[in-house]
Amino acid sequence: MNIVLWIVQAVLAVMFGMAGVMKSTQPKDKLQAKLPWVEDFSAGTIRFIGVAELAGALGLILPAATGIVPFLTPLAATGLAVVMVLAALTHARRKEPAAIAFNAVLLVLAALVAWGRFGPYSF
Repeated sequence: MNIVLWIVQAVLAVMFGMAGVMKSTQPKDKLQAKLPWVEDFSAGTIRFIGVAELAGALGLILPAATGIVPFLTPLAATGLAVVMVLAALTHARRKEPAAIAFNAVLLVLAALVAWGRFGPYSF
């Protein structure tokens, strides 16, 4: 199970890392073509979401891999799960069911990592 958790952590880190870099570096106008929900938020909020996702991606891997404060890994997974709940609520308000399904998958994976790293497979 430890190997499965590492694989899930790596997949989540790549997904959230790419999304975080995109949201924190590209202007709102350019993001609107790919992510229609950004029209509901200010540029600062979008950047904050991107930085939070990027920090979560780093938190999934670095603390566990280096052994420096490894309890941050399940906290990062929990934080990303919260981000996915909030994202799903936004997409529900906008009536975007495909986006909700994607958020749900990422939520379940992040919750799996949080459960595993807080519980039986902690560092």
